Amino acid sequence: MVFAMEAVKHAYEVRPREDKRGVTLTSDALPFGRLWYGEPNAVSNAIGCATHRSRSHDVVIRIYDDAGNVIEAHEGQSQP
Repeated sequence: MVFAMEAVKHAYEVRPREDKRGVTLTSDALPFGRLWYGEPNAVSNAIGCATHRSRSHDVVIRIYDDAGNVIEAHEGQSQP
């Protein structure tokens, strides 16, 4: 009997906050669903957190603009 292991991929979204005070990092992989990052370096701090939390899983991080369009995407593979 052979078992196929499907790779778990964590998906994160970085979106600007409606109050224009930083960004919100959202994912099912986060224990509380979302985190808030304020300026300066809000986007890079959110990306760093997502990358760190998913170091044992494949990761996809999408950054959105105010209109809801993907302006940047990052993909990474788990570290052995």
